[in-house]
Amino acid sequence: MILAADVGGTKTRVALYPPGGSPREPHREARLASRDYPSLEALVISFLASDAPPSVATFGIAGPVVDGRCEGANLPWVADSRVLSRSFGDAAVSLLNDLEATAHGLDLLTPAELAPLQIGAPHPGPRALIAAGTGLGLATVARVGDRWLPMPSEGGHADLAPHDAEGVELYNWLAQRYDALSDGHVSVERVLSGRGLADIYRFLSETGRGGEPAEFATRALGAEDLAPLVSAAALDGSCERARLAVRWFARFYGAEAGNLALRALATAGVYLGGGIAPRLLTLLQDGAFIEAFNSKGRLRRLVERVPVHVILDDRTAMWGAARVALAGSSKT
Repeated sequence: MILAADVGGTKTRVALYPPGGSPREPHREARLASRDYPSLEALVISFLASDAPPSVATFGIAGPVVDGRCEGANLPWVADSRVLSRSFGDAAVSLLNDLEATAHGLDLLTPAELAPLQIGAPHPGPRALIAAGTGLGLATVARVGDRWLPMPSEGGHADLAPHDAEGVELYNWLAQRYDALSDGHVSVERVLSGRGLADIYRFLSETGRGGEPAEFATRALGAEDLAPLVSAAALDGSCERARLAVRWFARFYGAEAGNLALRALATAGVYLGGGIAPRLLTLLQDGAFIEAFNSKGRLRRLVERVPVHVILDDRTAMWGAARVALAGSSKT
């Protein structure tokens, strides 16, 4: 059997395939909580249960993959292809960055699994991926002949670049909040992630922006994970401050996605992955995201032609990893 997985800091999607199978049609699949397991090996062994170890396994994993090893900032453990191979009886194991895996899955999506934020005017050239979730991932996808070549990145840990006075104020607040952890370095991920959305809300609270119902304030104070509460209250309109936090988040997201479009010259399109964009889709469609995306001065007309889509199916990275694994198995 062939194993493929999308490994994130919060959840892992894993599936088994018969040799020669289709990436979208696994024999068996599961969605598991990553932090419920002491290691990636333990997670996979639990998933396999009575099934035989795979002969080929490909993992899309959230973090930098160097020499077959990944120690991601948001992962609960270190993943090593050699250790995994030994755990599965010398299987052929490969690790990919999760956005690299997502890129391999893009062409497996149907039109209904993509929500447009900007139709644009696509032109042959690179694609770009940006995905806010537990962390922030970015990737460029180059066209080489008749195939797409993903190029992973750790750009989510690059410096945050505020684009107005309010953004500078938030940047300074984050620098002070995380000074002991990262010497004041404020990465893009500090804003564009679940924890980032929660921190935007905390910043708005401390600076007295937006109204907050007393009932929501009580729930927020005791919340272990504030981001889902903020998202839900923004979507149902029950908390003005939550709505404002999501609007700030959308502006930062649009600005960073537009920056990526310029850096990659992504004339074939920018795709938003991760769990946050589909959840907040209606609020990302209200104009703040795209205005920030297109607000690029003299190159505004260029980025206005870049198509922007939200990936709606969270199995895309697993399907991409499966595509790589199944192609590899056919050569062995």
